[in-house]
Amino acid sequence: MRARRTNALRSMLASLAGLCGVVCFGAGPSLAADEPRPPLAIQFSLDRPIDATDAPFVMAATGGLFTAEGLAVTINIASGSPDAIARVAAGTSDFALVDINALVRFRDKDKQGVPPVKAVFVLFNKAPYAIIARKSRGVRALSDIEGKNLGVAEGDLSIRLWPAVAKQNGIKIASVKQSNISAAVREPMLSAGQIDAVTGFSYLSAINLKDRGVPADDLAVLKFADYGCDAYGFAIVVNPALAAAKPEAVKGFVRAVIGGTHLAVKDPAAAVTEIVNRMDGGSRDLELERLSAILRDNILTGEVRRNGIGGIDVARFERSIDQLAEGFKFQKRPVAADIFDDQFLPPVNGRLIN
Repeated sequence: MRARRTNALRSMLASLAGLCGVVCFGAGPSLAADEPRPPLAIQFSLDRPIDATDAPFVMAATGGLFTAEGLAVTINIASGSPDAIARVAAGTSDFALVDINALVRFRDKDKQGVPPVKAVFVLFNKAPYAIIARKSRGVRALSDIEGKNLGVAEGDLSIRLWPAVAKQNGIKIASVKQSNISAAVREPMLSAGQIDAVTGFSYLSAINLKDRGVPADDLAVLKFADYGCDAYGFAIVVNPALAAAKPEAVKGFVRAVIGGTHLAVKDPAAAVTEIVNRMDGGSRDLELERLSAILRDNILTGEVRRNGIGGIDVARFERSIDQLAEGFKFQKRPVAADIFDDQFLPPVNGRLIN
């Protein structure tokens, strides 16, 4: 009898202990999940003042896509791609939109041993590098540039790939007079006929020149991508410490940008309205034309329609590094994996753009 009572008491205590264990274990996570988590503050650098280029980011912000990923994104403006990359390397910015070819050069020139900044998302599948010329001054095709006066603005990135493009197309670089000019006078000098052509971005100089009154049928926009240039363009880079500590935040940022790109493609007019509201004296018509050109020529390429946005073709990227080397002596030639990290990209079906 006493044995039966002892066994019954033990069973009851065991049951109570088990019940308490279940309740206590379940209550902890439940309460934690109910507590609102503050969004992660993110500093994002643009390498130049805002324009139609930035439509995916503006739409991601206005559409609540960054917020949905638990991110509170603040945008700051750098003085060019090297400055934006340096901010990310130093940790004063978490992400930046930069020219990926500037990143290749930055990584090679670094002698300070800073953490290796990498790109995690390519926005411009084709670089916008171009020569913009006046047909009335005898330049209609790339071969016509020989013997002409080519204006090159300080800090222009197009000129870095010009040696490779010239070599591929049999252009004698020595026959082209290069005039170093300020970016502020690039379009005015060409519109005034003081030079025959300029290097620049196809969606910037060409559209700006039309806005200055140069007839569209007098402009020859010679895109490097049409003459064998394999270079990618603008890409998102991330601070290595953030990427290591908070990989889900990086993935969330990328997802939000893809969603913002969808919104910009779906309704460019709405995207431009948001862009112009954030510009200092921007023209809606001008930025709408600019965004249309960017989507057509740089973002929605055949490669992107097949493989989705954001990634790279490794063989093509390696060719682009070789092309960059035509005008830049590497201390140590990088490989694609040194510059681009695809681990934060969604699967292909999450990157397809209609």
